[in-house]
Amino acid sequence: MSPLFYPIVVPILIGAVCFLVPRKVKVIREFLALLTSAFTLGLVIWLFIEKPLEWSFSGYLILRLDNLSGFILLASGLFGFLITLYSIKFMQGSDHLSTYYGSLLWTLGAACGALLANHFIVLLVFWGFLGITLYLLVLTGGEDTASAAKKSFVIIGGSDALILLGIFFIYVLSSTFEIDKITLPFKGTLVYFAFIFLALGAFAKAGVMPLHTWIPDLAEKAPIPVTAYLPAALDKLLGIYLLGRMCLNVFEMNGAMNLLLMIVGSVTIIAAVMMALIQHDMRRLLAYHAVSQVGYMVLGIGTGNPIGIAGGIFHMLNNSIYKSCLFLSGGAVQHRTGTTDLNKLGGLGKIMPLTFTSFIIAALAISGVPPLNGFVSKWMIYQGLVELGQTGDKLWIIWLVSAMFGSALTLASFMKITHSVFLGISSKEMGLKKIKEVGVGMATSMVVLALLCLIFGIFVYSVPLKYFLFPSVPGVSFIGIWSPGLATIMILLGLAVGFIIYLLGNLKGIREAKTFIGGETLPVETRVTGTGFYNTIREIGGIRKLYDWAEAKWFDIYDQGSRMSFGFANLLRRAHTGVLTSYVLWVFVGLAVILIVLMGR
Repeated sequence: MSPLFYPIVVPILIGAVCFLVPRKVKVIREFLALLTSAFTLGLVIWLFIEKPLEWSFSGYLILRLDNLSGFILLASGLFGFLITLYSIKFMQGSDHLSTYYGSLLWTLGAACGALLANHFIVLLVFWGFLGITLYLLVLTGGEDTASAAKKSFVIIGGSDALILLGIFFIYVLSSTFEIDKITLPFKGTLVYFAFIFLALGAFAKAGVMPLHTWIPDLAEKAPIPVTAYLPAALDKLLGIYLLGRMCLNVFEMNGAMNLLLMIVGSVTIIAAVMMALIQHDMRRLLAYHAVSQVGYMVLGIGTGNPIGIAGGIFHMLNNSIYKSCLFLSGGAVQHRTGTTDLNKLGGLGKIMPLTFTSFIIAALAISGVPPLNGFVSKWMIYQGLVELGQTGDKLWIIWLVSAMFGSALTLASFMKITHSVFLGISSKEMGLKKIKEVGVGMATSMVVLALLCLIFGIFVYSVPLKYFLFPSVPGVSFIGIWSPGLATIMILLGLAVGFIIYLLGNLKGIREAKTFIGGETLPVETRVTGTGFYNTIREIGGIRKLYDWAEAKWFDIYDQGSRMSFGFANLLRRAHTGVLTSYVLWVFVGLAVILIVLMGR
């Protein structure tokens, strides 16, 4: 058996065993899941070192590991292990542990299958299977998750149908299902439909607007490890991998399709971060940021030049790291406090130092603050946009301003959440004395991801770019110069000087001041939670109307589709009156229509 089978088959088989473990039996499921995920991680590390690898059957190249799929497979294995480790404590006491760990391993195996597939039918099978495991994992959160699970399944399942149609068009044009043998120029309407259908499938998986609406609902209801694993990490990797594979290998991109990607990316960046600003629940706020960050990936790939594409794919990897870290940090807060409502939280920074440190590193990374990994990938995307302008594109400045404005708003919203959860004053009912830091397993997952944010930023040239991006996207050249080592030293020096100035300013002791806003002193009992930050944005003329429409779900394709379906059903229901003469009339009308059609032939 080819070694490419093992990361697919082993998790799926052990996952099936987890489903069969009786509910009363303890520890066995957790042990099997952790051991299997650790084995899979070790295996994908070995496969990454040994790449390229292939497996053929009956003359068809079915599985293939190359530079692009190699490092994404590696990331999938790492996330599978870290989420499993985190889940052992977080999911303790759940009534659905067999389903949870079984589905978790099935997801890991199916993701490996989708990444290794070089045959469109094989890819489609694993892709569809991931929709089922997503549904099962969401349901492990209890009865309250049923609606979110259904919504996710419908949107993802509907996009799978589009992928199927796109693959059919590709086969009609190329007469093959083998991905490495297909290169389609945009000549003829069918090629455009094939690309758009596949892009929509990738958009739904990654969470690009307007196919994103399943993510905030899922994040609010599903167990935090599920959100950190799927919409925050794995689904981003798979969705952008598919889009990148289409743009790099399957289609010869042209200006029109690149323009479409940049429009979608820019709108997603701004619209999603604007929604994040007004959220009062930690999970929904993080979910909208997960959507916003996908916009950068699509925008980078849409530039069509090597530096921009590499930046978009690198941002896919970086986002999976820091976004998963943010959700796991939020899960630690929920695990110890029982809530993610920003109005009820506050003052956790000193009590949960590991959680706070991991969160703040990931928050700075997602905001694009140097020298962290999020800055580097955004910097590469900016360079791709500037290079686009040098080739004569007159709209490049619009895309650049959108991307930079999105980063500024991201930083603003994380100032809000950091104050509300870690730095602000806690509510009286919180009871900070009873709260403590999470255990080793949960803390390890967060700390590892936070360290990766630092490593992939400070050592960007010697680790991720050298081994992951440059082999995957040939021809990358930088316009500007970035020295992460020197920048890190200067930042640390600046922090040290600032700390010394702070100490010198407090030689006489710490000065306590009354709480005030805008120079106006507030009553002693006033508690500033931070949830009021940026509420005035809702009052801005046109923006207020957009927020109202968003809250009414006018931009939710699932909700609008449901309204249309129920409207059509109600129309049919009114036609079924139960009166015999009405039914006879319908029969004669139907016969008349049939006769008219036949006579027309």
